[in-house]
Amino acid sequence: MSLALRHRVNWIALGMTGLCALATVSVLFFLLGYIAVNGIGALNWDFFTKLPKPVGETGGGMANAIVGTGKLLLLASLIGVPVGFFGGVYLAELGRGKLAFAVRYATDVLNGVPSIVVGIFAYVLVVLPMKSFSTLAGGVALGIMMIPIAVRSTEEFLRLVPASVREAAYALGVPQWKTLFFVVVPAAMRGLLTGVLLDLARVAGETAPLLFTALNNRVWSHGWLEPVSSLPVMIFTYAISPYDDWHRQAWAAALVLMILVLAVNVGARLFLPRRRGIA
Repeated sequence: MSLALRHRVNWIALGMTGLCALATVSVLFFLLGYIAVNGIGALNWDFFTKLPKPVGETGGGMANAIVGTGKLLLLASLIGVPVGFFGGVYLAELGRGKLAFAVRYATDVLNGVPSIVVGIFAYVLVVLPMKSFSTLAGGVALGIMMIPIAVRSTEEFLRLVPASVREAAYALGVPQWKTLFFVVVPAAMRGLLTGVLLDLARVAGETAPLLFTALNNRVWSHGWLEPVSSLPVMIFTYAISPYDDWHRQAWAAALVLMILVLAVNVGARLFLPRRRGIA
């Protein structure tokens, strides 16, 4: 192949790569723009501070859904992040042989399980014994979904810490568990926090598991053992309704949820590169 032909093929390949990247970014901006155009008109102070109006009345807001989403994500984090963290620590630092292979395989399988199946599992595990939909059941469902992502991200970020860091600690006579929790984990902390943020963004928009567990609520939910409203379920409920005002509020809720997820993703991507050398 001549040099001129190589240059021509190179420019064609670069051009096609650029076009594909542009198409991908264009879809994202089109989606954000479309949601913004349809939802910005319904965003006002009442949307963030008031409860939904009764069926047939216009106005109101989704304050209970915003707070409910926060409660669900908090509970999911308390369940999924510790389990995923220690699972990732085991795979990165201690996991060898068939047991580690089984844990990795189970994690990958769980990561591929449809969210509605996780919702059914949480329904059988929590809702049926309690005989009630609840915030707790919704948090359990989302927490289960967070575990495989937390495990794999923790493992990968811990493996990025150079072996020389561990060896230096061992050379000073530091025990393995102290090396892990006082040397390796702090070195990878920025990456671990990034993984948690991306994990939260992953489950923040899930609807199917919450339909089986947290259900919905048009008033304030007190405590953790009552049905609770959330933005994804409210979007689903309002979008399939016959009321134009509910449609506008569904677009507004979708815009708020997209902004939150986008902010988490962008923040995580900007947070990570500062210490790329040690995760």
